[in-house]
Amino acid sequence: MTFQAKLSKVTTLLLLAGTTATTYADTQSKTTLDFNIRYEGVQQDNILKDASALTISTRLNYTSADYQGFSGVIEFEDSRQLAGVDNYNDAIGNNLLYSVIADPESTELDQAFLQYKSDKLTAKVGRQIIALDNQRYVGHVGWRQDRQTFDAATLNYTATSKINTSYSYINKRNRIFAEAKDLHSNDHLLHINYKTELGLLTGYSYLLEVDEGTPNSLDTYGLSFKGKKDNFAYLAEYASQQANDNGSDHTADYIALEGAYSFNTVTVKLGGEVLGSDNAQYGFSTPLATLHKFNGWADQFLTTPKEGLVDLYASVSGKVLGGAWSLVYHDYSADEATPTVDNLGSEINAVFTRKFAKNLTVGIKYAAYSAGDVGAGKVDTDKIWLWLGAKF
Repeated sequence: MTFQAKLSKVTTLLLLAGTTATTYADTQSKTTLDFNIRYEGVQQDNILKDASALTISTRLNYTSADYQGFSGVIEFEDSRQLAGVDNYNDAIGNNLLYSVIADPESTELDQAFLQYKSDKLTAKVGRQIIALDNQRYVGHVGWRQDRQTFDAATLNYTATSKINTSYSYINKRNRIFAEAKDLHSNDHLLHINYKTELGLLTGYSYLLEVDEGTPNSLDTYGLSFKGKKDNFAYLAEYASQQANDNGSDHTADYIALEGAYSFNTVTVKLGGEVLGSDNAQYGFSTPLATLHKFNGWADQFLTTPKEGLVDLYASVSGKVLGGAWSLVYHDYSADEATPTVDNLGSEINAVFTRKFAKNLTVGIKYAAYSAGDVGAGKVDTDKIWLWLGAKF
């Protein structure tokens, strides 16, 4: 059976489930509508033209009522350009003379899944969001107008109040590029949480394989620990990765350390992240992650350099004028330096957001990246965003 036929069958079952459940408990069903209007501007110190985009993302979601543990979700997503502000490379082949703003126009089925939920077990089958931990390895890339979802089956089991396990099998990655770069895959995600008095201990195994192209595999095994004591929050994480691409084997490690202290309404954070290198030939990779959250908002390291990446950062955040603000500084360098690549630059990030009532959010965000060694292939980059979001 083709995927389209499977999807049609799932959608039919979903609608039937929703209709049946509504008969018994109509007040539990829910329909939501989200809008996000955003301006993005990009300036780079290269031959590409400055880019600007004014886009709107619309997401319509129907969640059925629960009937004896069964429920369903169907969700559509649309991304459009507004007012003719479309001078940008949309990452799928349009306007290549401009800098990239990865928000192509699209209309697609964002989610469509059936779910069963009991006291300890939740099972979900269909197109769905999967977001694990801080989304360093698996996330929805919700910053972009066309977010990432997966065609998958997921089981989540809460064995005790302290132990939770989940497993997902993914056979398609619905990426942020309007279906143009979606990938069929054979991915296995195993994730275990254990709560202790000092914090949350997490173990994971992410075994990834893309069906298209040459034989490949990307296997990552790791442990993380995070917690909070009074005003102090902390995080430590280590992972090991084995990669095979068309017969070439590589290994690399990942290390993250972070500490934050809150003074009333202001929080100061210091941290470091190392995406290791294999003899300056391969950099640690997280292809399913919400990458915009990490290593600077200018998105200069969506792909880890083959020399690896060391990101040392400091931030201060707080509340003002009824909203939230944050300032972040990043210092980048190679994990395994070469004669031409060592200094990978630095970056300053700033953001302010404010909510009005319960359903309206406005924000402004800025990123300024300063390039390092010429051999790294980076250039000075400035980005700015203004947005208005609404949920009904």
